[in-house]
Amino acid sequence: MSQSTETNRRIVLASRPQGAPTQENFRQEQQSVPQPGKGEILLRTIWLSLDPYMRGRMSDAPSYVAPYEVGDVLGAGTVAVVEQSQHNDYAPGDWVVSQSGWQDYAISNGEGLYKLSGPVLKHPSWALGMLGMTGFTAYMGLLDIGKPQPGETVVVAAATGAVGSMVGQIAKIKGCRVIGIAGGEEKCRYATETLGFDACLDHRSDDLADALKQHCPQGIDVYFESVGGKVFDAVLPLMNTKGRIPVCGLIADYNSGADLPEGPNRLPLFQSAILRKRLHVQGFIINQDYPNDFDGFFKQMSQWIEEDRLVFREHTVEGLENAVPAFIGLLAGKNFGKVVVRIADDQPESK
Repeated sequence: MSQSTETNRRIVLASRPQGAPTQENFRQEQQSVPQPGKGEILLRTIWLSLDPYMRGRMSDAPSYVAPYEVGDVLGAGTVAVVEQSQHNDYAPGDWVVSQSGWQDYAISNGEGLYKLSGPVLKHPSWALGMLGMTGFTAYMGLLDIGKPQPGETVVVAAATGAVGSMVGQIAKIKGCRVIGIAGGEEKCRYATETLGFDACLDHRSDDLADALKQHCPQGIDVYFESVGGKVFDAVLPLMNTKGRIPVCGLIADYNSGADLPEGPNRLPLFQSAILRKRLHVQGFIINQDYPNDFDGFFKQMSQWIEEDRLVFREHTVEGLENAVPAFIGLLAGKNFGKVVVRIADDQPESK
């Protein structure tokens, strides 16, 4: 995983995928390492975050954020070290969270960066997961939109994923009964034995709806949605009056693009449930809806980590050259935990 001091490897969008992305939709290129100008810094990527939302940006369908352009470096959250600086606020050796994307090096003017310091430097990749965007998504979506109360039943889709695993654990801290839904016996066992969920159901089973009904005899008060598809079909009939549904993603339909998925029209059923049960269904985009809440999230999550109340699992991929198959596998549910790519071996020095 060595990085050249002269060559910048970068992975760009070669073409827009039709359905599930394939290797042909990506292209690795090499350029000279860019040089920072006045007021700029040169960042060297150490950790790269892979997340499902990136699939949406590979398409040009209307969305909440501009799509990747064909030929451009794929965007992504990263942990990087400052190599060179002509910026007053940053010095060589500083560690930062940035949006450098799928490449070894990037130029930044300092906007959107935040420095890493203190305990998080011991696990810098956590700044992309538990203490980064995914943890922030879980925290704000559950607490601000889901508003869980002690004794309520919370159901979590993708229960062992980066967001879902945090949602379930925070709900347990808040005194809720938590039912997870995950893919496979191993993940379900991890959810109950390690994460502390009360139960976890395999979404691949033919009797998911019946099993969910059995494990939610008092109905569902909060459903944290990141999947859609048949999981949502099983959840909707069990939602209690005035139930809350935070929606942070719909991974089951990401490869459908702008086309409506095949199957029966479920919209009338959904609309009826919203009306009859007065459901609160709210989508949210974490960086757009909660730009001023990160410090509060970081402080509380750091305290829970220090108290050993949270468990976090990473799915670590070695080398930029393996980012593409890792991303394709992520969309197919082959990961187990938050997917991060280690671009280089460097670890930060204590500060």
